[in-house]
Amino acid sequence: MAEPFVATPVILEAAESPLAGHYDKGAFGNPDLGAQVTLTERFPLAICDVFAWPGAETKTANAIRRATKLALTKTRDAVSEDAQAFRNAPGRWTVIAGDVALPEALTRAVGDNGTVVDLSHGRTVLRIDGEQSRRVLSKLFSIDFHPDAFPTEMGLATKHHEIFAQIQRVGGDAFDIIVFRSYARAFWHALTRASEEVGYAVE
Repeated sequence: MAEPFVATPVILEAAESPLAGHYDKGAFGNPDLGAQVTLTERFPLAICDVFAWPGAETKTANAIRRATKLALTKTRDAVSEDAQAFRNAPGRWTVIAGDVALPEALTRAVGDNGTVVDLSHGRTVLRIDGEQSRRVLSKLFSIDFHPDAFPTEMGLATKHHEIFAQIQRVGGDAFDIIVFRSYARAFWHALTRASEEVGYAVE
């Protein structure tokens, strides 16, 4: 087997957030309610798209599990303290971790069963958490965020108007939203405006 191509990893000391200088930390919005949701930019992260060749979906899911230690299966998404992965289309997964070696680990684990594309330089991950997180997200996406319809660890691909987005529920009231880096400022603005009604804190 030919040596797999591995993209240049994220250089942490040189990485710059697309939101750098465009937000302040603190409490905002409705002062009478306090901060009912918390908004956080998760940066820097390694973000990969993994696509299985036809017939190799199970092998590819197993490869992702080996590389990340996630309890992932062909049909089950997964979240841990160190990594997360969800199926965004048949035989296709978004995988995120704080370890910049993720793309190389996935590439070697997947081998000839699929392809791995490093999206770390082109995506931004934002997290919303809090008891009113579903109310805020329902303003931005035509999705049923009820816990029965959107269980913990589940992820999906969708869009906010014409901005492509992916969402994964990573905790009881916590959701990660992945958007293109070039749309990060626009979406951050939309997210903060949607959160003003319930009050929000930026960490």
